[in-house]
Amino acid sequence: MIMALAISQTVGFGVLYYMFAVFLPAIAAEFGVDPSQVTGAFAAGVLATAVAAVPVGRWVDRRGGRGMLVGGAVLGVVAVAGWSQVRNLAELYLAMVAIGIAGAMVLYEVAFAVLVQVVEPRRRQSAILAVTVVAGFASTIFIPLAGLLNEFYGWRIAVLLLAVLFGAVVIPLHVLAVPQVRRSAAVRRAAADRRLLPTVLRDPGFWLLGLAFTVHGGAVAIAAVHTVSYLIALGHPATLSAAVAGLFGAMSVAGRLLVTRLSALLPIATLTAVIMALQAVAIVVLVFTGRSIWAAAVCVLVFGLGFGVATIARPVLLAERYPTAVFATVSGVLAAPMILAKAFAPLGAALLLATFGGYLPMMLVVILACLMAAGALWLFQFRDGRQRRSGSEAPRSNVSAEPTLTRL
Repeated sequence: MIMALAISQTVGFGVLYYMFAVFLPAIAAEFGVDPSQVTGAFAAGVLATAVAAVPVGRWVDRRGGRGMLVGGAVLGVVAVAGWSQVRNLAELYLAMVAIGIAGAMVLYEVAFAVLVQVVEPRRRQSAILAVTVVAGFASTIFIPLAGLLNEFYGWRIAVLLLAVLFGAVVIPLHVLAVPQVRRSAAVRRAAADRRLLPTVLRDPGFWLLGLAFTVHGGAVAIAAVHTVSYLIALGHPATLSAAVAGLFGAMSVAGRLLVTRLSALLPIATLTAVIMALQAVAIVVLVFTGRSIWAAAVCVLVFGLGFGVATIARPVLLAERYPTAVFATVSGVLAAPMILAKAFAPLGAALLLATFGGYLPMMLVVILACLMAAGALWLFQFRDGRQRRSGSEAPRSNVSAEPTLTRL
């Protein structure tokens, strides 16, 4: 099951998320509109994902994730195929909203919830790592693939072919490899208990995690979108700047592996905070030494370590601290502002660039966001350690969350 989810997440992110940027120029040219109008369709899809995250989480907590994964995969095929047939901006926006909802149903939040429900606690972290390491190559695989298909067949046939690929891979994997979770009556009652989520939301630790991962997600999104243009502004050739920025992807996998390896020595919250602080230092150094391409490359390498750490740290910390009976719901609540931050932070950074006419304010925002995220995680770990020493705990359910599994 773990490898099946790793493959489905790789294909899912590649088709439902990363390939849009490849086809954007061709769509804008065909429709005769400004690229920003086409980009708005992608933002609408991201907003749909954020809105759907909490109700999807509630459904998964009560009924298990298999049905959601299968249904989302079917919706994804229909939505992407529909995207290939759109004739105007309104239809494009509708298709992207449907794709955004499908993403909420099949991507990380639901996949992690299934792992938490099915995998025994001592193996959860390694299971999450396996899925995220493989899925970390989604952009590396699907952006070039989408580009080749676009070049040979045009964007419409390319999108349709990728819809077929998505359906041919993801639907069978979810149907055949993901077990049906039959949750005990006690767990179902806990998942339906409307008092449990408010209890979690009253925990200051939840809000510290939300602050850390939301502002860090925005900082990473700004870096991902604007690093190439920043390096070009520093005087580096466009091709070389793109090659240096491409190191982010490889280092995101390295960061996940590093955190998992060192988690036996230090709490994962502390490790993640250290890496986020190092990201802030890397941007400071980049501002002062970025005109040297070698210095810029080193800074990008260090910053790239933090690209993937939040992906593995967030579900591990949530599963350790809160009742697994409401894991998917809590994860959805936490994910919604993160998704919005990743979508709209680069737009805010672009406004800063247009307003001040330089990249320094943007870089300062990234530095402060990384430091704020690191500080929030350090405070979270400090509070958690103090609670453990004093014998008090974060909100947890007193029901067993161990499921009964069947394969259909």
